[in-house]
Amino acid sequence: MQSQSDDPKITQRDILDWRAGDIPVSLRFDDPYYSLEDGLAETRHVFLAGNRLPERFRDGFHIMELGFGTGLNLLAALALWRQTKIQGRLHFTTFEAFPLSGADMTRAQAGFPELKGIAAELAPFWQANARAIDLPDLAFRMVEGDARETLPTHDGLADAWFLDGFSPAKNPQLWEPALLAEVAAHTKPGGTAATYSAAGAVRRALNAAGLVTTRVPGYGRKRHMTTARKAP
Repeated sequence: MQSQSDDPKITQRDILDWRAGDIPVSLRFDDPYYSLEDGLAETRHVFLAGNRLPERFRDGFHIMELGFGTGLNLLAALALWRQTKIQGRLHFTTFEAFPLSGADMTRAQAGFPELKGIAAELAPFWQANARAIDLPDLAFRMVEGDARETLPTHDGLADAWFLDGFSPAKNPQLWEPALLAEVAAHTKPGGTAATYSAAGAVRRALNAAGLVTTRVPGYGRKRHMTTARKAP
């Protein structure tokens, strides 16, 4: 499959190839949106456990994310929030340059039966191209556009970051040192970050920005991933 980042037909939305029936692969970045083995298990290992969730959850806990993709991370985080019966609202802010269509979001999320109820609850929002969702237990915002431009002007601070862009080799823009420095600047003292990437350049950039990184076991066939923490 060739990369089509210069194809004028691929503009504001990503175009997908569907593998094994319902696993979406970006034609823009020539990369799957989640693990071909088990996307939900990967999310739970990398982003939830990697940020020490749910033990850190509290009312107003704020997750921020680079790369919304199919919305799988949001669904998994909200499911965990509800399972732990936290009183209050989970805040979830995501930065996404190329949002999927509502139909593609719904099709991708249908591949995870454990999340069927939450997926059905949120599906009408995706069909309406919503960029904000307010529920009794969720305050969701999608910041559309290039994160290198939108994050520096954003006034929120994260308790936990999900760094989930496509691989650094195929989507280097979301792993630039300047952007990762903004991630650190938008992290609360004691806040954390997690990513499936164990690339040395990513770890060095996070360390230089003030997030102390640790290389830990990755999911599935990936030997390592990265977690990070900002000093209290």
